[in-house]
Amino acid sequence: MRIGICGRALLAGVCLMASSWTWGQSTEQVPARFDVAVTYNSLLANVTTGNEFSMEGGSAQVQARLWHRFCAVADVAGFHAGNVNKSGIGLDLITATFGPRYVWSPSQSRVVFFGQALLGEAHGSNSIFPAATALNSSGNSFALEVGGGINYLLTPRFSVRAIDADWLRTQLPNATTNVQNNLRLGAGIVYRIK
Repeated sequence: MRIGICGRALLAGVCLMASSWTWGQSTEQVPARFDVAVTYNSLLANVTTGNEFSMEGGSAQVQARLWHRFCAVADVAGFHAGNVNKSGIGLDLITATFGPRYVWSPSQSRVVFFGQALLGEAHGSNSIFPAATALNSSGNSFALEVGGGINYLLTPRFSVRAIDADWLRTQLPNATTNVQNNLRLGAGIVYRIK
């Protein structure tokens, strides 16, 4: 039986949550002053509605605690696809987003949940972006990223990002609606700075 990346990420998240319920932490988890996360990401992207393809990449995130469980986060991610929909055309995508994140953890647990809404910019390159009078090899657009995830505390300094799931909307030129709705899934390591 073949399990895709979404299935693997979901299975890893369920296993980590189950282990945390059976092996609790003695103190309630609070957000660190700063978190730095490095994640591997898979992106289910589309050129136009119904034309899905996969991109692989990674991201770096910096989170700063502002007040109680409210944080600010900056996320820079890069993705690559060598052959979009078997067209022979590739795509490199870089997003830089920033915004609020809410962090919550049940008492006596190693599991930390977060939800976020980030705004920023997307830059596509090494591809084809149709314009009114020409075809460009790169394009820029607004980026909106809404989602959340689960961290699992390993030590006071390190956590595993069990899953990071986000809806990513970009508006790169595509000769139709100029809108792309993407699903971004990731997992990685988080370093906590008290």
